[in-house]
Amino acid sequence: MPMQAAAVSRLLDINRQFYQTFAASFSVTRRRLQPGVLQILSRIGPGARILDLGCGNGELASALVRRGWEGAYLGVDFSPSLLEEARMAAGRIPGGEGQVEFLQWDLSRPDGLSRQVESLQPVDAVFAFAVLHHLPGRETREALLREVRAILRSSTKAGAVFIHSEWRFLASPRLAARCLPWERAGMTSAEVDPGDYLLDWRRGGTGLRYVHHFSEEELADLAAASGFHVGETFYSDGENGRLGLYQRWSCLP
Repeated sequence: MPMQAAAVSRLLDINRQFYQTFAASFSVTRRRLQPGVLQILSRIGPGARILDLGCGNGELASALVRRGWEGAYLGVDFSPSLLEEARMAAGRIPGGEGQVEFLQWDLSRPDGLSRQVESLQPVDAVFAFAVLHHLPGRETREALLREVRAILRSSTKAGAVFIHSEWRFLASPRLAARCLPWERAGMTSAEVDPGDYLLDWRRGGTGLRYVHHFSEEELADLAAASGFHVGETFYSDGENGRLGLYQRWSCLP
């Protein structure tokens, strides 16, 4: 059964409140790209045109510029604080001006995003690193994926792809121990989907985050339902090299 609208709204509010309250302390933990992301970037051509969904503090854009990349980049995020940090970081790097732009947009309400990014076309790749697992409910995720598919299908670049990662926090006993009962957020387990978790935050204060834990099977089903083919899967990141699940999707005909 689809998740009730009230539960979806409550989970989104939990994460909005988290990023509004802890944007600065969260950004400190995201000033180094994960090994899996670096592996992806090593395959990106020097002139690639990239749409980065959930760009956060812009570290990925800064890394591209430092590597000598000379394409075009549009980063999208809903957090004004993180986007301001991203713009400042890009402005400090010679060559970042003009290549790198940012857009404030709520990915939980993606309708119209494909029109907003038309100036970036033709795109080579759409990135969504650690994004889908913050979107509650199958319908919310599929809505974003429909926009991603529209963006890719509008591109004239052969082989344009969607590349994303999901956090596999249950693979770490230390992180799994930070899961909290839903009652801490004024909810019950009956209101959320299987695979939904509430995690604590302990840097710069205490807070709550909503995260969905994906399996490969669930992602394959989501891809098929959204008109995508899963072309590659690999694991990376963390102390055991298994905390990040990465996939490359292409549009089905």
